[in-house]
Amino acid sequence: IGTANPFSDVSSDAYYYDAVAWAVENGITGGTTPTTFAPGNPCTRAQTVTFLWRAAGMPQAANRVNPFTDVSESDYYYEAVLWAVENGITSGTTATTFGPSTTCTRAQVATFLWRYSKEDASTLPMFTDVAESDYYYGAVAWAVENGVTQGVTETAFQPGNPCTRGQIVTFLYRYMGE
Repeated sequence: IGTANPFSDVSSDAYYYDAVAWAVENGITGGTTPTTFAPGNPCTRAQTVTFLWRAAGMPQAANRVNPFTDVSESDYYYEAVLWAVENGITSGTTATTFGPSTTCTRAQVATFLWRYSKEDASTLPMFTDVAESDYYYGAVAWAVENGVTQGVTETAFQPGNPCTRGQIVTFLYRYMGE
């Protein structure tokens, strides 16, 4: 954001300040308006995969087959979805739908980043709300071990909570931007 922070809702002492600046400067996302970033707004699946795709350098998917009836070539997230599916970062909410406007949870965002990283974690998550049988168990362990995120409290990750714009750019910044 530099010395001229245009966002009235991004305070210089907010935990996501540097992440927002990094995301804006690198074309990962802009504000929701010229003067607001809306850091507390939840992100959709389409926004989340687009942010990750942009942070990864906007790679082109080799597979041009779109399996989703709710994703069209004219959608801003079309290339991001093809890339994320091709690389095993995410799949659809069903075999034929992506659910682009569905809110992304903390567990889903951690999982997308973990799958993108192709890394494993050596420590186990110590949260009462993350069970070994959960699809995101390894993702949470990886995210905590790599400093991408922590729990909402010392004992709770709150995997089902909506992931906000401020949180998502912070996760991306901590993993890809520093």
